[in-house]
Order: sequence, then C-alpha cells, then structure tokens
Amino acid sequence: MHPFRKAVETHDHAALEALLADDVVFTSPVVFKPYRGRALTAAILRAADRVFEDFAYEREIADPAGRDHAFVFNATVGGKRIQGCDFLHFDEDGRIDAFTVMVRPLSAANALAEAMGAQFDRIAQEAAQA
Repeated sequence: MHPFRKAVETHDHAALEALLADDVVFTSPVVFKPYRGRALTAAILRAADRVFEDFAYEREIADPAGRDHAFVFNATVGGKRIQGCDFLHFDEDGRIDAFTVMVRPLSAANALAEAMGAQFDRIAQEAAQA
C-alpha cells in the first residue's frame, strides 16, 4: 500500500504531513485559487478527515516512474455520496509537491464546499500555529 494511502486511511496526520513538500500546492475541488505550503495543506487535509464520512479509496493508479499517482475514493459529506480522485505529484525527494482533488456529483461538491467552509477558521488557526 502506498504510504500516502496508508496515512489517510489510518488517520495518521503526522505521517501525512511528513509526505508534503514545504512548497506543496493544493488545488481544491471547490475553490479556484490554489493553496500553498505544508502547514496550510496539512490543516486542509485534517479538516477533510473531519468532514468526510465512510471515506475509502477504491483504486490507485500510478505512472511507471512513480512520480504521479491518482487515488480514487468514495465518501459521504453532509448526507451526500461523493466520488473523487486525489491527483498527486511527487518531487525528486519523494514528497508531494502538487495535490489536486476533483469530486462529483455537483450536489456532493456543494455539500463539500459548505462543510469545508465551516472548517475554514479552524484551518487558518491550525496553519498559523504550525
């Protein structure tokens, strides 16, 4: 099992943060402007762990060089079933330097936007404390 997947599925936030490059760029499925930096991305991922219910990866796809991975998942957010994919790029040191999330359907994406929006103050506070 890929270390990223293991960290997410075991809710190991420290291991997940350790996989992030200092200059990681996180692209949200519901916000246009990307987020930059390890502390902020780690805080966003902890918030996602709080809002997703029944989260499970169903498939991993990797390029032969091992620097690009896609992790297909299912979860529930605000009573809506959501399907999504985490697209990761790893730098030369094996750390995630680009992290993009895409989700469907629109009703679930809207529920995710609402749930994550409610977490934003806590996300900002956690990132500032890091």
